[in-house]
Amino acid sequence: MIKKKELLAYGFSLLYAIIFGLSFLFSKIALDITTPFKLIAFRFLLAFLFLSLLVAFRIIKINYRGKSLKNLFILSLAQPVIYFIFETYGIKFSSTSHAGLMTALIPIIVSILGIIFLNENPSKAQWIFILLSVSGVIFIILMDSSPESQNTILGTIFLLVTVLVASLYNILSRKSSVYFSSAEITYFMMGTGAVFFSIIALIIDIINGDLGTFFYPLLNMDFLLSIAYLGILSSVVAFFSMNFALANLPASKASIFGNLSTVISIIAGVVILKEAFYYYHVIGSITIISGIIGTNYYNAKKARILEEEKLLNKDLY
Repeated sequence: MIKKKELLAYGFSLLYAIIFGLSFLFSKIALDITTPFKLIAFRFLLAFLFLSLLVAFRIIKINYRGKSLKNLFILSLAQPVIYFIFETYGIKFSSTSHAGLMTALIPIIVSILGIIFLNENPSKAQWIFILLSVSGVIFIILMDSSPESQNTILGTIFLLVTVLVASLYNILSRKSSVYFSSAEITYFMMGTGAVFFSIIALIIDIINGDLGTFFYPLLNMDFLLSIAYLGILSSVVAFFSMNFALANLPASKASIFGNLSTVISIIAGVVILKEAFYYYHVIGSITIISGIIGTNYYNAKKARILEEEKLLNKDLY
């Protein structure tokens, strides 16, 4: 039987998958207006300010007293610092749907890292469905011959680094959740991102002699809407949801929902940005969703068997 907290973790997993799936769209829109580092700086400044208001009004509780912040520094270095540098440039040099497709490679890497660092061992059936989900991504990438995809070699390299860093983040976040709450992890990450990227953006503007134009993007309504989505929904709500899910589900199980973001990003790219859409996108998307459903079905089945074995052993003794 699925516990209430685990069921809630499933709900948060679905939520962050939807939000992240649409985030590529808003990043693409914002990057047509301003530079990558300035986009990330405003995104995390808004996220940190929003979270600070929640802390001030005691809507969320933050307490770092007596806790070692070393692991949080390492976590924040991976995500958001390194991750968002490579993701933003990856999106800049590729299409929305291509960026979403690349991120669906995360679960297979997370599963391998989970085995190495967390002693998590997915069953053979789970491995089959994880590979099925990822094969849907690989199939689409290999088949994709749209004009947008012809100039994404550099974008693909950036996105591959993004995938590796995101996979490492999944493991680090799960370890940090032993000592910190989801709110504490998220708040620290947003603060780190706000400080780091604001300094970098300011330095770049100073070097280019554009310091006087630092706030110009805020005069653009499309940019404001994009930053509101990326700063509040994608940075705060989605990261809080992801951290909660990772704290209450095995890393391989929680991360598989990220593949749903792929399907959402394809739909957003096609419907809103008018990116190319072919029959193999449909086949690949169905394969991805089948992998998500299968992985979680067998994980639930495995959990039921373990629970029954515990009850049986309890009765025996």
